Amino acid sequence: MRNRKVIYLLLAAAFVVILNETILSVALPHLMNDLAVSASTAQWLSTAFMLTMAIVIPITGFLIQRINTRPMFTAAMTLFSVGTLTAFLAPGFVMLLVGRIIQATGTAIMMPLLMTTVLLLVPAARRGKVMGNISIVIAVAPAIGPTISGIILSVGSWRWMFGLVLPIAVAMLLYGMRRVENVSEPKRVPIDGLSVVLSAFAFGGLVYGLSQAGEGAAGNSVAPMVISLVVSAITMTAFITRQIKLQRSDRALLDLRTFRIRTFTIAILMMTTSMMALFGTIIVLPIYLQNVIRLDAFYTGLLMLPGGLLMGLAAPFVGRLYDKVGPRVLLVPGTIIVSSVLWLLTMVTESTSPFAILAAHILLSLGLALLFTPLFTSGLGSLTPDLYSHGSAIVGTVQQVAAAAGTALFITLMASRTAALTAAGSAPAAAAAGGVRMAFLVGAAISLLSVVAAFFVRKPETEPATHGG
Repeated sequence: MRNRKVIYLLLAAAFVVILNETILSVALPHLMNDLAVSASTAQWLSTAFMLTMAIVIPITGFLIQRINTRPMFTAAMTLFSVGTLTAFLAPGFVMLLVGRIIQATGTAIMMPLLMTTVLLLVPAARRGKVMGNISIVIAVAPAIGPTISGIILSVGSWRWMFGLVLPIAVAMLLYGMRRVENVSEPKRVPIDGLSVVLSAFAFGGLVYGLSQAGEGAAGNSVAPMVISLVVSAITMTAFITRQIKLQRSDRALLDLRTFRIRTFTIAILMMTTSMMALFGTIIVLPIYLQNVIRLDAFYTGLLMLPGGLLMGLAAPFVGRLYDKVGPRVLLVPGTIIVSSVLWLLTMVTESTSPFAILAAHILLSLGLALLFTPLFTSGLGSLTPDLYSHGSAIVGTVQQVAAAAGTALFITLMASRTAALTAAGSAPAAAAAGGVRMAFLVGAAISLLSVVAAFFVRKPETEPATHGG
């Protein structure tokens, strides 16, 4: 019972903090008008959030080993609450951006803390059910962010996207400070300062470079993107080299021995393509619905609600099925459904019915619901206990990088193709629809990799006591 309370409180808190990652997706036009900023400037509210997450999450593997559960939870929710308050009261764009960065710092701590706690407390035989609840947090919270945003914007100011969350966050913080019990056993682990610096430039540079891809497609300079990705490549190489050296003495900031385990590696690769599909769709569909089909923000958010709810309702059942039948029976049909829907979305036009898009989004959500729980459970469950915190940090980092990559890829392809069709004389709506088709075409092609990989994921049979060398 004690363990269950800790896990459910962490789940609830994680849902609230992750929700904020995509809640601004349909609010950017309102923010541009209210704060008098351009689209590229307003986009920083999402970019900075992902960038901060990508920098902070790799460090959490170290923090979770060294600091106990309650102080980690308190730090995460305090940062998130302070950031939410700052955003709610922000007099202008700069303070709103600062609030988003502080929010992201707390969010970055929460997800690896939740995953590591579950791995420590829940026996392998029952992990599927609990990981099903975690997949609600990781997949459903971002998916329904646009819906909540659209509903709030239909009745009030963008500030209430933060104002409504603030009392919930503060209540969770106060309750958690009293009720969350320490379930880990902290150990004194030395931190390598150079690894922290290299990690920040490697993962931060990658996310920033990917986020700038859309700017290049819009006709702006590609220099920031190229420079950022080159810096990321150089520092990523140095970071990996240093971790391989430090992990021989168990001093790595992010222990890469996790990738020696085949199931974990395949799960990470599939997670990457699935997150790219999820976040690419989350960003492109609202643009298509508003700019091509001409739905307003409220109806756009409402249309994407059933899919998000389906993911939430299906996740616990998928978790129970995983415990009974393993991952492959779920992953194979899940990847086929996701790939099929992405191929269908390559045929949208300016006259496609919103109900057809609704049906496609529901099917896509069902496919993703079949993927996330088996991937989290089999991937992390295949690790040894001493690698849990590192595996959780890697999953969180991959989520952010894949989200940035999916967003950048879909937006860049959409913008480039739209510009080309416009230059060729197509009507604005037809050109925009053509851009959307191109984005989904490449996404569909990438999704085929997951279909093949699904056949190679196995359910961990036992939990070995050591990672060995």
